[in-house]
Amino acid sequence: MEAENTILALAALAQSTRLETFRLLVKHEPDGLPAGEIARHLGVPHNTMSSHLNVLSRAGLVHSERHSRSIIYRAELDRFREVVTYLLQDCCGGHPGVCAPLLNILTPCCSPKEKAHG
Repeated sequence: MEAENTILALAALAQSTRLETFRLLVKHEPDGLPAGEIARHLGVPHNTMSSHLNVLSRAGLVHSERHSRSIIYRAELDRFREVVTYLLQDCCGGHPGVCAPLLNILTPCCSPKEKAHG
């Protein structure tokens, strides 16, 4: 990932409503949420929410799909992983102890769902 794309994503998240919008959408993966519901959750006027969603969309952090009369927004988790990977790539510089605390924090709190045996 190029630095310019990372800067665009970070700039989009560097505003409280957009950051909270992205976090809310992550919590509602994989189903996503309608734009109006996002606005209600965050107490933001619909037209303002639309502007924030457009910024996040241009940064590649969310995408939308039309379902009947609603537009459903979902977080682009692959794009977010690219941003985080870009930031952390080569972070230890040959000194694993530098990144070890961060990696411990990022270790998933939940184990993956076990596949049903059948």
